[in-house]
Amino acid sequence: MKNKKEKFDAVKLMRNLREMVNKEISNLTPEQVVEYFKKHRLQSEKEMAGR
Repeated sequence: MKNKKEKFDAVKLMRNLREMVNKEISNLTPEQVVEYFKKHRLQSEKEMAGR
């Protein structure tokens, strides 16, 4: 049995993330979509500042 390490697949990651976000925002109004991205941007900034 071969011991093969999996490589990081950036394209697969982006497609999965895009699909997840699309599912979350699919039923939102345009105003709610803007708020969704503002909220998640602020969360990301806080996480990056904590590193």
